[in-house]
Amino acid sequence: MRDPYTVLGVKRNAGQDEIKAAWRSLAKAVHPDQNHDDPLATVRFTEAGRAYDLLRDPDRRSRYDRAQREAELRRMEQMRRQQAERKARAEAPKMSDESAEDMIARIFGVDSRGQPAEPKAEVRPQPQQAAQAQDARRAAVDEEASDDETLAARERGVAPAAAIISAIVRRIRGARVKADKAPDLACEVVVDVADILKKTRASVETPDGQVLRVPLGAGSTDGQVIRLREQGHRIEKLKRGDAVVTVRVAPGPFRVDGFDLRTDLPITIENAVLGCEATIDGPLGPVAVTVPAWSGSDQVVRIPGEGLIKEDGERGDLIAEIRLLLWEKPDDKMIDLMRSLREGLYL
Repeated sequence: MRDPYTVLGVKRNAGQDEIKAAWRSLAKAVHPDQNHDDPLATVRFTEAGRAYDLLRDPDRRSRYDRAQREAELRRMEQMRRQQAERKARAEAPKMSDESAEDMIARIFGVDSRGQPAEPKAEVRPQPQQAAQAQDARRAAVDEEASDDETLAARERGVAPAAAIISAIVRRIRGARVKADKAPDLACEVVVDVADILKKTRASVETPDGQVLRVPLGAGSTDGQVIRLREQGHRIEKLKRGDAVVTVRVAPGPFRVDGFDLRTDLPITIENAVLGCEATIDGPLGPVAVTVPAWSGSDQVVRIPGEGLIKEDGERGDLIAEIRLLLWEKPDDKMIDLMRSLREGLYL
């Protein structure tokens, strides 16, 4: 389903009156009875109705807006990270052969086993070597300034940041290489009801550009958490973390309620009073529905076994919520009947 605000042509901060007016105007313009030559009129009319149903419900509209904001923030964060990675690769100095462990050992003054580095034995120069030693010290003093200037750059380029952090953590723990696990990667995948029922493998792209394939099937519903082993963050010399994926069901013709699916069932007043047989669109095709006599908008019709698949193989229900629907044009007989019921007038 397209963005409901775009469908109705209203701003995201539009009030209920503005949304209702936009829907009425759009529904009148795209109604199939007014567009006999347009084969897509029914599609546009249905799309407008679904958009209005979503936006007129404060709770559903709030959840949709929150999901859209979160998706936009994730997209911006991903773009920021990708830009930062490209900038880092462009500005990164030439890497030396020094490993993260060796660099940490040099900075903290400990060897690769975590022990204090032993100072080199002092060699007292012989008299005949005094002149050569003095010349060497003089040369070392001349080079000290340039060494100080390049030290920071060398330390930035010797190893990736993740490797340096890992080396520091292991040094603090007192072990050079310790079997440990990198942090898990938390992300979301947006699917629809058809994806779940068809047991497809949904795709989600991680911030580092990796594409994860998320299996859907029995037990999948909105809010389900799926753990993908060793598909999370990578850190040198650490076991790769897991990817923790939360399933989100996109707004559509069905509203997910656990493993049940809810949908609207519009009926006219006379059918609500007298009862009727109707057909609605189920997740796998048309479904016959029996509307009991004297059914109001506070009642539902439950169709067992037409919902999502549970972990034990059973399916939830399809719940049709009755919505009273007036005719497109006023009916004089119905108006007289309603007036007589309200005012006690009999014509």
